Amino acid sequence: MRTPVALTIAGSDPGGGAGLQADLKVFKALGVHGLSACAALTAQNTKEVSGILAVDGDFFRRQLDTLFSDMIPDAVKTGMLFSRENIRITARCIEEYSLKNLVVDPVSISSSGTALMEDGGLDLIKELLFPLASVVTPNIYEASVLSGMAVENTGQMEEAARKLIEMGPKAVIVTGGHLRDEALDIFHDGKVTIRLMGRKLAGNFHGTGCVFSAAIAAYLARDKTLKQAGRGAKAFIEKKVAAAFHPGGGMGVLI
Repeated sequence: MRTPVALTIAGSDPGGGAGLQADLKVFKALGVHGLSACAALTAQNTKEVSGILAVDGDFFRRQLDTLFSDMIPDAVKTGMLFSRENIRITARCIEEYSLKNLVVDPVSISSSGTALMEDGGLDLIKELLFPLASVVTPNIYEASVLSGMAVENTGQMEEAARKLIEMGPKAVIVTGGHLRDEALDIFHDGKVTIRLMGRKLAGNFHGTGCVFSAAIAAYLARDKTLKQAGRGAKAFIEKKVAAAFHPGGGMGVLI
């Protein structure tokens, strides 16, 4: 039986709790061979991000072209792309190589509050990557910025999802892990809205958005539907949050 293949295009987290490192661990856990292309380097740990260095655009493009000359993934997820140049390169490559099952995690700020994107990057992701995406996975903060409305409760999450679906993706999942009392995500595909319920566990956790979106990509690589991938990723991340550990002095690590 052929092993499915998924690609993560994201930033590097030397602490292993988020970014490329976390994505690859998720792929492995879900039976998918992982490919990776690095868009940015970070200096970070479980407490803070102290520095970011964008990968040069020419070399970033070389990573992708070299990969795709040999291997075409069954699914792709984008995480921290950081620079506007690398956002444009990512969009061009997805179109040129006709890549499918694109999961866009519009990463803009770290769990510790550091900006993870150049000014104007989120608008560029909305313009260039949303129309190519099978699913986008903003948290409530990102959904608020992208939709231009306050997103602070379940009803507003649903309204934001309806606005975001008009920007081109096949589906939207607004993640509500930052809600005070609920661990609720909203799935919307333009036809149906589904509430993905979960247990709210105490604590602060690192890389939850990365792990969730990587799990969706893994399930899509395994030929699951968007609804199945969303439900599978919800169950996966709930299990990983429950088993989170603290290798450092800051936030918990999921995987």
